[in-house]
Amino acid sequence: MVEIVTTILFLIAVIDPIGSVPVYLEATKHLDTAHKRLVAIKGSGWAFIIFLFFIVIGQLILEGMAISLEAFQISGGVILFLFSLTMVFGDGKPEREKSQIKDYNHVTVFPVAIPSIASPGAIMAVVLMTDNHIYTIKEQALTTLLVLVVVVLTCVLLLLANGVQKRIGDYGITVISKIMGLILASYATQAILSGLGTYFLKYHN
Repeated sequence: MVEIVTTILFLIAVIDPIGSVPVYLEATKHLDTAHKRLVAIKGSGWAFIIFLFFIVIGQLILEGMAISLEAFQISGGVILFLFSLTMVFGDGKPEREKSQIKDYNHVTVFPVAIPSIASPGAIMAVVLMTDNHIYTIKEQALTTLLVLVVVVLTCVLLLLANGVQKRIGDYGITVISKIMGLILASYATQAILSGLGTYFLKYHN
């Protein structure tokens, strides 16, 4: 039970549902209420499909390229760490992704689904969390289910976006995103250390 709660909290940190709220509000500011709700539901659905694709196919692609588990852990950790630095020291997820919106008529997939919900860091994280060499099929299925739970939570927050922003405010959302970045940085560092430890034990023992 503790492991499930820990996984959910980490997924919340890496997907950052609160940080998606201002991005969604900016992307849908020209739409009526019905279309806004449709974008929230469809965007969340596309995000989960993207996560599911990388959970199932991502590692197969890497293994087809003969990439070792240790190299995958280290490179994945480095990418996650760099991504977390942009969350902590950059303008923050909301401002960065709001600035990328060019076409307000087609916002469901970009930027709502990707990169707001299914960000590069989140995609890399779920691939690492469902590694075939480390986790059983049952554990991977549970992680996939928990990803769905967090995506549904994100969808609910988007549907309640106006109220969420009024209660927390732009500054509060930015602070929360930076805290999520710190948590992600810790996980990324652990992935790098695990990869290095396994490599030296295997090849320099």
